[in-house]
Amino acid sequence: MSWSSRLAGAVLVGALAACSGIQTRTNFDPSAVQALESYRTYSWLPMKEDADSRIYNSIIQSRVRLAVDRELAERGYRLVDENQSPDFKLGWHGAIDKRVDVDVINNFYGYSWDPWYDPFFGPVAYGGAGAPTASVREYREGTLILDVVDAKSNNLVWRGTAETTLADNMNARKSQKLIDSAVGKILKDFPPEK
Repeated sequence: MSWSSRLAGAVLVGALAACSGIQTRTNFDPSAVQALESYRTYSWLPMKEDADSRIYNSIIQSRVRLAVDRELAERGYRLVDENQSPDFKLGWHGAIDKRVDVDVINNFYGYSWDPWYDPFFGPVAYGGAGAPTASVREYREGTLILDVVDAKSNNLVWRGTAETTLADNMNARKSQKLIDSAVGKILKDFPPEK
C-alpha cells in the first residue's frame, strides 16, 4: 500500500469522525438575559411519565442529572430543593430516531460521440459501461434537550440541544461519557452573553 493511499485513508477516517461529532445549538429569550446572568440556584423538574422507556428511565435520568449537576457546580450554581425557592428549574428531554443515509455512486465513464448516435455502433445513450451502486446505512440519532425555566414566571428562558449518532455497542461507561460530553457542549453557552 502506497504512502498516498494510507494518507487518503487516514484523512477519510478523520473526516468521518469529525462528521459524527456532537452538534449543539442554543436558543434563549433575549429579554431574560439579565435574569439568566443573576441565577445561582436551581432545582429539577419532574421526569416525564409514560414516555419512551429507552430514554425516560431512572438510569438515564441519573446519568443526565449527574452530568448537569457536575457541570453547573463547576460554574458556581447550587442545586436546591423545590421548597427553597430556586432561581430556575431544569428539565431535560431526549429522543432516539432511526435515520437512513443513501449514497449513490455513478459508475459510468466516458461519453459517446453523440448523445443518441455513435457512428460505429449505432444509437447509444450517454455514458459507458457500468451501473450505479447504492450504499444504504441505517443508524440511530440521539437528541438531548436541556430546558431552563424561570422559577418565578414559569416561562422557558433558555434551551440547549445536542444531537449525535449513537453507537450500536453503547455500554454504561460509553453512555455516561457521551452524555457528559453532550451536556458540557450544551452548557458551554449558558448563560448567554448579551
